[in-house]
Amino acid sequence: MPPPIRILLLADSHLGFDLPVRPRVGRRRRGYDFLANYAAALAPALAGEVDLVVHAGDVFNRSSVLPTLAYQAYEPLRRIADLGVPVFIVPGNHERSRLPHSRFAEHPNLHIFDTPRTFVARVRGATIALSGFPYERHDVRTRFTELLEETKWREQQADLRLLCLHHCFEGATVGPGDFTFTTASDVIRPRDVPSDFSAVLTGHIHRHQVLTTDMQRRALDTPVLYPGSIERTSFAEVDEPKGFMVVRCGADQSARDVRWEFRGLPARPMLRTELNADGMDARALGSAIQTIIAAAPHDAVLSIRIDGPLTDAHWRVLSASRMRALVPETMNAEIRPADGFDRLEQSTARYDDASLAQLNLLGV
Repeated sequence: MPPPIRILLLADSHLGFDLPVRPRVGRRRRGYDFLANYAAALAPALAGEVDLVVHAGDVFNRSSVLPTLAYQAYEPLRRIADLGVPVFIVPGNHERSRLPHSRFAEHPNLHIFDTPRTFVARVRGATIALSGFPYERHDVRTRFTELLEETKWREQQADLRLLCLHHCFEGATVGPGDFTFTTASDVIRPRDVPSDFSAVLTGHIHRHQVLTTDMQRRALDTPVLYPGSIERTSFAEVDEPKGFMVVRCGADQSARDVRWEFRGLPARPMLRTELNADGMDARALGSAIQTIIAAAPHDAVLSIRIDGPLTDAHWRVLSASRMRALVPETMNAEIRPADGFDRLEQSTARYDDASLAQLNLLGV
């Protein structure tokens, strides 16, 4: 039996997150954490440990980025491609379904699912067909079969078939309330995936998970693999491990043999604290905030929600300059009164464009 095909799967790197071009405030920027984890996730490919690399969407945090950031994103992928390792990228929703500055990604071994299409790679004597399409904004649930047919996957002979996407699937869970995706128009039914595909490699859901059963707990012919995001983008992801996956798939007769390994990456600790200012004078409020900051890990992403009526004296204590003086340079902190604090509504949490914007408001 031939050795399995080894695939490095990552997604939702969100490069450019908290990385302004001309920052107006001098503080630690979380954007460098994302760049560092991106490099760490790609390291196994540069070390020759895998046969293919799939980035399942949202390479960038925005659809419009500076050429310098685009170059930083594509340059390690080109180095991997130079080694003879094929690289495949799915444009995600944050990129508006189209990768920016894709001229930096031009390479015979670097492939972008800019339209519904199927790429074929030869790996150690096996023919691998990878089909997919960019993030679909309009009723992907209804259009999924049509979009899949547009990839012309049936026209390619292959020993192993993989489906590469950036979408929600029924049964995926997100958020502190474990919201489960079910029947919305932006949610794909796993049973609509033809059994010819050995695995679905997808992004968009920031929590690492693998779906092996449908909503009725019946086994799926094709598992749906989410590596999750490489770092925490919001407090909706607090305590979730972050990383990437190495997937091993058999070829030819063993194509149904799919195994996976999650590899963790360092993620900044996130803490959210509530402080009731009712009955506190301004000095006591400042002292309470200072105590919370001192007790937090030195590299924490900290959010303090202040309840209760606030006087002018309280607001002076909460001035940006005073708060910045209390926070170590190694920490990211946000301090907001309750009436300006956005809560995650667990019952309606969704990872469509509107809710992703809502989730990002919760971060620092």
